[in-house]
Amino acid sequence: MQPNPTQPPEYGAPITLTVAKRVMQAAEAEAEANQWPMVIAILDSGGHLVMFHKRDHAQLGSIHVAQRKAETALSFKRPTKMLEDLLAGGGVAWRLLTPGNVCAMEGGIPLFVDGKIVGAIGVSGMQSGQDAQVAAAGAKALA
Repeated sequence: MQPNPTQPPEYGAPITLTVAKRVMQAAEAEAEANQWPMVIAILDSGGHLVMFHKRDHAQLGSIHVAQRKAETALSFKRPTKMLEDLLAGGGVAWRLLTPGNVCAMEGGIPLFVDGKIVGAIGVSGMQSGQDAQVAAAGAKALA
């Protein structure tokens, strides 16, 4: 459950391994259903890696990208798609490229429990929209 969009969400207690497994299982099921070789990373609310799966035949570059997408979603408290859209608009949004480790590509989503961010999921391996589809399937496991 996401909080009120007019109020910035708060960070909550870190996602538990049990809950992270549920998120990972749902994300992997979506990747498997589409036969997509994905890398899936789940971080806790403190930014620490809780789970990481590299599916067979996933490209090696996606290892780093999946983690960066999760870190970016967690740091900015919003899906990375929002940052991608801002950059596409150009202008002052280009300042988003200044901080290190920002990944403004769709496929990173904060994970919410009781309206608080407990972690984030990042997915890489296919086109950004497909990455986001797998990440969203994982996030829905918390609903």
